[in-house]
Amino acid sequence: MIHFGKTDVGMKRSGNQDSFGIYELAENATLLVVCDGMGGVVGGEKASRLALDAFFAEVKKVCDPKTENGVLDASSVKIPMLLETALGEANRAVLREAKANSELEGMGTTLVALFFCDGTAYSLNVGDSRLYGIVDGKATQITRDHSYVQMLVDLGRITPEEAKDNPKKNIITRAVGTSEELEADIAPVDSALLCDGAYFLLCSDGLSNMLGDDEIAAIACGEGTLEEKAAKLVENANEMGGTDNITVVLAQI
Repeated sequence: MIHFGKTDVGMKRSGNQDSFGIYELAENATLLVVCDGMGGVVGGEKASRLALDAFFAEVKKVCDPKTENGVLDASSVKIPMLLETALGEANRAVLREAKANSELEGMGTTLVALFFCDGTAYSLNVGDSRLYGIVDGKATQITRDHSYVQMLVDLGRITPEEAKDNPKKNIITRAVGTSEELEADIAPVDSALLCDGAYFLLCSDGLSNMLGDDEIAAIACGEGTLEEKAAKLVENANEMGGTDNITVVLAQI
């Protein structure tokens, strides 16, 4: 797997509350993570970085002893359980910091992750940052937004098309660091998306609110290196207004 990540403050914000991580756990295992913080410039940035670091630290702690000669013994790791445990550590890290500093009260962050190992992959999602699989020029949203607007869609009160321009689309219903109990969506990635040449995109809503799935797929599958494609995604989001921080992690099998 090859990969590249890029984050940008956008056109309207004074600071960047997004964080991302690309971690080569072993020759056969990669972890990709994007977090989008909330709670003001200071709180949001702090929350996303704390969650990212704590999440990775737990995954590394479990995987390192099961890695020999640079190869992770995937059969010895229960990946869904590992991701759930790592999320719990991330949640507690943010909660502890908020309790210790009253100025940070109410901070939190989204977290979307992809764990790839030996031709299989698992996704984890809390909030409205997204994971896409892109094959043959088509982008498939793997994760499901935890948002007020998505809830309205699920209830049949608005259509997916109406959701795109709903003024409340940035209200999320789950976030890391906002409650002691936190439920995430953890699931295996469809094997049809794990073919040679397939792309995966993790992004904050600063990208997905600006660009449609078709444009995302066209850029990912177009000409250029991963670095050039990531830069193009950010550039196009900024051209569309850049109303939020923009973070992309683009990977290819």
